[in-house]
Amino acid sequence: MGAPSRLPFQLDQNFFGFKPADQVQFHDSIFNMLWHGEGRWDWDTIYNMPIHIRNRWITNLNNILHAKHGTNTNNSSKKSIGSKNKK
Repeated sequence: MGAPSRLPFQLDQNFFGFKPADQVQFHDSIFNMLWHGEGRWDWDTIYNMPIHIRNRWITNLNNILHAKHGTNTNNSSKKSIGSKNKK
């Protein structure tokens, strides 16, 4: 009796990585942090930054920009610099 030709389970993905839609969102957040960070970071630093820290910096930059422009941070119609609108 030979070895089975297929594994008993199916994997949707056989590698770790972003889906194409998530890659766009990720690179948009990097660009926005670089642009609105006014030279505070370089691309490599942001790219390799842990997600929870990068999200915290995006939140801080959003708060600063909203305060600078006098907008309410709870206004979901305003687009934030991160990949999602504030709600």
